[in-house]
Amino acid sequence: MSNPRALRWLALMLIAMLAAVALAANLGAMTLSPRALWLAPLSDTLWQIWLNIRLPRVLLAVVIGMALAVSGAVMQGLFRNPLADPGLLGISSGAGLAVAIAIVLPLALPPLLALWLPSVAAFLGSLAVMALIFSFSQLAQGSLARLLLVGIAINALCGAAVGVLAWLSNDQQLRQLSLWGMGSLSQAQWPMLAVCAAFILPSLLLTQLRARHLNLLQLGEEDAHYMGIDVRRTQRQLLVLSALLVGAAVSVSGIIGFVGLVVPHVMRFCLGSDHRWMLPGSALAGALLLLLADTLARTVVVPAEMPVGLLTSLLGGPWFLWLILRQQRGGE
Repeated sequence: MSNPRALRWLALMLIAMLAAVALAANLGAMTLSPRALWLAPLSDTLWQIWLNIRLPRVLLAVVIGMALAVSGAVMQGLFRNPLADPGLLGISSGAGLAVAIAIVLPLALPPLLALWLPSVAAFLGSLAVMALIFSFSQLAQGSLARLLLVGIAINALCGAAVGVLAWLSNDQQLRQLSLWGMGSLSQAQWPMLAVCAAFILPSLLLTQLRARHLNLLQLGEEDAHYMGIDVRRTQRQLLVLSALLVGAAVSVSGIIGFVGLVVPHVMRFCLGSDHRWMLPGSALAGALLLLLADTLARTVVVPAEMPVGLLTSLLGGPWFLWLILRQQRGGE
């Protein structure tokens, strides 16, 4: 069904994202103007910086922003809970713990398999935690307090395990763990982008194909069943897709919090609750948000660089508090 208002919003966000990509690729410790690039030969240092440093980082921010925002939208729809988020419920921590294990206790693998190891490990870690959370949500019958307590416990356990691994690590591994814990895109390279996109882009497409089923799940499991969908199968598929999105993102960027919490709420306000429009809107808005945050992180304290996860937490923390206060007032 056509939705002119949603189409206008999507077109506006697409234009804004493309403009942000063009801007971010030219900003940094060294500003690269389009005129300078046009006049310089392809072998020049300016082109090497633009092609091999700036562009893969910008595209990685876009892909990861899409993954985090869409996974948050799917989780909020799946749990029928507006506070569901990969970070708050411990899913990002589970993925991060698996990546930490892969960093500190690496396997002797061929180079090609080693390139895929962090993404596979993060997927398995996020899937295990998500399955645990989903089981608790069934037992708790959607109780927000219990889900948040479970998330706090999982975050604490995973944080303690990562602390043990950090204590066992050498200096190089410890630096990797530190960057991962704060969230950073500073290690972006074309091979890393290719691996990340190989997981995320197909998952985004498959998630969009299940948007109608996600809409029906909002009616409740019994009603959704009578509407003709296999509820358990659909839930399992959405769990796996969300785990793929979170796992692939965490494996290359570390823990970047609150993107999956903030963006779906804004998109629900702009586009409504129909996931056929909200999912692509969340993807575009998540890409735009993370791209702007990463651009600010690498330009505000030049020549140093601020971890992008710190900026998203500064944005998401007050938003989370506002949501809790809003729900409390609504329940009074």
